[in-house]
Amino acid sequence: MVNYNPSNVGILGSLFGYPYSLKEADLVLLPVPWDVTVSYGAGTSKGPSAILTASPQLDLSLHDIVEPWRYPCAMLDPSESLEKLSDSLRLPARRIIDQLEKGQEADLEAIQSINQGCQRMVDFVYDTAKHWMDMGKTVGLVGGDHSTPLGLIKALAERESFGILQIDAHMDLREAYEGFTYSHASIMYNAIQLEGVESVSQVGIRDFCEEEEAFRNTFDKNIFTYFDDQVKEDLMAGESWSNWVENIVSRLPAKVYVSFDIDGLIPSLCPNTGTPVPGGLSFESVNYLIRKVVSSGRKIVGFDLCEVSPGDNDWDANVGARVLYRLVTMTGISHGKIKTFFK
Repeated sequence: MVNYNPSNVGILGSLFGYPYSLKEADLVLLPVPWDVTVSYGAGTSKGPSAILTASPQLDLSLHDIVEPWRYPCAMLDPSESLEKLSDSLRLPARRIIDQLEKGQEADLEAIQSINQGCQRMVDFVYDTAKHWMDMGKTVGLVGGDHSTPLGLIKALAERESFGILQIDAHMDLREAYEGFTYSHASIMYNAIQLEGVESVSQVGIRDFCEEEEAFRNTFDKNIFTYFDDQVKEDLMAGESWSNWVENIVSRLPAKVYVSFDIDGLIPSLCPNTGTPVPGGLSFESVNYLIRKVVSSGRKIVGFDLCEVSPGDNDWDANVGARVLYRLVTMTGISHGKIKTFFK
């Protein structure tokens, strides 16, 4: 740190241009290049590397946070074998989806093979996250599609209880969507089953089905859903986002895991994500929500950022890198590692 100047040009290949090694880092980020079961647009497997490439372009100062870059964070190298496995499974998964979309019966043996491959990904994430947690690190994940954080959530839930704050356009409460046990559309269905997960609070939701509504209403743990259209109608009628946020935060337990699907934002901020939906949250409104989680005294015990697809330009990765920087910084504040002036 003696020779580090955060105002200098960021060095490519280093997350945010940071000087920290994995040994020095308090927070370790696990990149997961994976998009096997995506049911519309592909490309999120390229998200982690695109975010890493974009991240040194950020200016690191934030007006009400003292030297946010002092929270040590480093990213692992992406697993080449995992990326190759994702690539090898994507085409047969696409064939199955095509069969279903044509009203045909899917190849059950192919589905079983894909589920086995996805289980390998979940186990890899679980084992890697557990390794770094055993070393006293906080772990965050950069996807890949939204199926990728299940192994991290599982490893964390074996250690402590927490609630999930889900930023998303979708509920993701389908059971084995399209036959895939670890579908990107099934992440919260799988996560809420874990013993250590106390509740799920979903913000930005605007695309869901009857199956998900029925599960949400009958499951024996709390699933709080804040529908985007209901929130917007209240805002148009004069209600404040501040009051909505107070309500959202009040239902969260003391420890919070943030699961951030980039499609929770308005589509102009993530035009290349796999399943964009009109409506959504602004960058500033999500920042405000997460700040209020932290200023309430709650602790962020882990997080993921998923579904960033770089497309043909750098815009999605640029936005993704800025979302990631805020998640890293808010985690540091909640752990007492960074000083802040915000209320």
